Amino acid sequence: MNHIKSNSSSYLIGSMMLLVVGAAIFLLISQLRPTTMLFLGNGVFDARIASTQAAREQGLSGVTSLKSSEALIFVFPSDDMWDMWMKDMRVPLDIIWLDKDKKVVYSVKNIAADNTTVFTPNVPARYVIEVPAGTIDGQKIKSGRAAVFDIDKVEVN
Repeated sequence: MNHIKSNSSSYLIGSMMLLVVGAAIFLLISQLRPTTMLFLGNGVFDARIASTQAAREQGLSGVTSLKSSEALIFVFPSDDMWDMWMKDMRVPLDIIWLDKDKKVVYSVKNIAADNTTVFTPNVPARYVIEVPAGTIDGQKIKSGRAAVFDIDKVEVN
């Protein structure tokens, strides 16, 4: 009788462990976002892509550090005057707006993490890039320069 009880406990513990591992893998996969290499100015960045409404709303909120080689590309479904703000930001940023041809049309430098200003470009844009503060000057990113990145396989909605 003890042998049967022991096997039942082993099966229960094993099943629970599989459930926990499965849930952890699911959460990890659901947190992954598409990425691409971004070439802009003199910089080369590992860029995450925010192409859905949920990903754009999340942005870099809650991120506690950003390497000089990291960026986030917001991909919008159309050209517009896309507003950006620093809600829940913990790191200072530079923000760069690009047109449909991926050319820089507007930028704001060195925005403090606690800044409550809503930033709006002066012309319509299709993409917005967030990089660590100081990147625009450090990588010589200028208005009119084109960015290079591949988002052909990314669904935008």
